[in-house]
Amino acid sequence: MRRLCLLVFAFAALRAPLEAQRPLKVYISVDMEGIAGIVTADQLTPTGFEYQRAREFMTGEALAAIAGARDAGATQIVVSDSHGNGENLLIDKFPADITIIRSWPRPLMMMQGIDSTFDAAIFIGYHASTTNPAGVRAHTISSAHLASVELNGTAMPESGINAAIAGYFGVPVVAISGDNAAVSEAQTLIGNMEGAVVKQAISFHAAATMTPEAAQLLVRQKVKAGVQRRSSLRAYVMRAPVRLDVVFKNYTPAEMLTYLPYVQRTSSHGIRFEGRDILQVSRFLEFINTYNPDMTP
Repeated sequence: MRRLCLLVFAFAALRAPLEAQRPLKVYISVDMEGIAGIVTADQLTPTGFEYQRAREFMTGEALAAIAGARDAGATQIVVSDSHGNGENLLIDKFPADITIIRSWPRPLMMMQGIDSTFDAAIFIGYHASTTNPAGVRAHTISSAHLASVELNGTAMPESGINAAIAGYFGVPVVAISGDNAAVSEAQTLIGNMEGAVVKQAISFHAAATMTPEAAQLLVRQKVKAGVQRRSSLRAYVMRAPVRLDVVFKNYTPAEMLTYLPYVQRTSSHGIRFEGRDILQVSRFLEFINTYNPDMTP
């Protein structure tokens, strides 16, 4: 018995340093519509008069998420600039050891760079879906072109699509920030991750918002809590094959995409595509959102 106890203690002594050395990897996807203070295109596009300030707000919440993840022990962090042109975050403000994903196109869209080595995923500045009647700047992937996006018959916000991509690799979403509609929608669909509600939606272009400083403090707290309880949260896994249904706001995209033999037209504005997994669906979504015959170079 004494020898057995010594062996147990020896094993524990060996295991502890190994666990301490294992990296804790966190993936942070950052959008802009759900950032505190953001309400209209005045903040969201480079031509808007307040865009430069909005970039600072977005960068501040991303940095707060990094700080929260590190408070919980994160050792490696990848940040995805997931809004608009993908060149919004002020990358010179980030710590030297952070990897940042920028610009488009990307096969995994807002989740490019994630894989099975990550322990947790975090969504910062997210918004509600295009089928949600509430939420500031609510849309899914493209506010200009898409009226509905469904996976396996369920209407999806971007948080749902991105959680499914993370789930393919076994990575749980542990925290999300945005307005009340975005956070509630994600928690109902994906699971009970931590939610930082940084503003209350009043309408599509109005909100009662926290100040950037207050929002950043809340984001840091919620991200820390989410990473700490990552083992209790389950990855959001989409059953394969994955059926994608898209409804466009115009007729022609639906008509032309059915020239592809693997695309079915389901209505005047709707198409269906079946992918072998969520990764194939992600590539198809990136294609229909990005492709233009005038693309250069």
